[in-house]
Amino acid sequence: MRISCSHCRKKFTITEDQICDYTSEIIFSCPKCETDISVDLKTLTQAVNASIQDLPSGDTLKKIILDSVRTLPPMPQVAIKARKIISDPDSGFSELASVIETDPGITTQVLKIANSAYYGLVSEVSTIQRASVIMGTKTLLEVLTLACSSTLLGNNLRGYELDTGDLWMHSLSTAYCSKIIAKKCRPELAEDAFTAGLIHDSGKLILDPYVVERKKSFTQLLKDEKISFLDAEKEILGFDHGEIASEVCMKWQIPENISQAIKYHHNPGESSEKDLTYIIHLSDAIAMMSGIGIGYDGMLYEIDEHVFELLGISSSDINSIMHEVVTSVESITG
Repeated sequence: MRISCSHCRKKFTITEDQICDYTSEIIFSCPKCETDISVDLKTLTQAVNASIQDLPSGDTLKKIILDSVRTLPPMPQVAIKARKIISDPDSGFSELASVIETDPGITTQVLKIANSAYYGLVSEVSTIQRASVIMGTKTLLEVLTLACSSTLLGNNLRGYELDTGDLWMHSLSTAYCSKIIAKKCRPELAEDAFTAGLIHDSGKLILDPYVVERKKSFTQLLKDEKISFLDAEKEILGFDHGEIASEVCMKWQIPENISQAIKYHHNPGESSEKDLTYIIHLSDAIAMMSGIGIGYDGMLYEIDEHVFELLGISSSDINSIMHEVVTSVESITG
């Protein structure tokens, strides 16, 4: 909320955090002229509520977000180009290495992850060319996806109450869990499951500033209705983080089956890519159970009743999968 000093006309911003300890009136000194400023909280609250009601939602808000997609953190071009090279049967290690090495920052991250305990290389690799020969192109693409996503998903998200690195850790957990489950029940989906698991919550990155803008509405709705954060997104914004992520993923040139899994990972029964979506859904839930980077919307997570039957996974498998996930994440980040 913008406040203006009646004496010197200096304008400055007062945040919700600054007024939360007051009940009726705020009195403070103007930072410029030191004149006392008095703000009636009732009037301030009415003004805030009015401004929130004027904020766009639904298709209007979605159009605003998609029109401004060029201002969103992009999926690094190197990842998109690398995926195209790997899908070309005539391409080789040198072409893949040349593409990755065009981005020095990504190259550094790729080598760091490739040399982590998880991949268990006998000797350290110091070039992308060497890494591609030893690991193979499919494993190198997995490492590249990790390297790109660590930058993309590493930010603090105030709207979702996720500290710096929380979203990345949760995404990493979901990715490895997705890969583990896919190998057990749908081996042909293991690579796509890993990628989808890694970016399944990228919609939170996109929606966070809009959630922050409407934080008062979210807080009140969650308190009064006892609903999930996902349902609050739909109620206040008109859509959820999976839906917006799916549409942005198309602009990032992410394959359709992965975009579908991301869109419906909270409601897998609605997806046309049911196997992949159910894998991401269960993996997301297991990552939540492990307590890694859950944030506000880790509460009231609902698991689809058909997931165990469809994937052929029993509830008794969960503990062993969870242990394997935690071990995998620790070996990458430790």
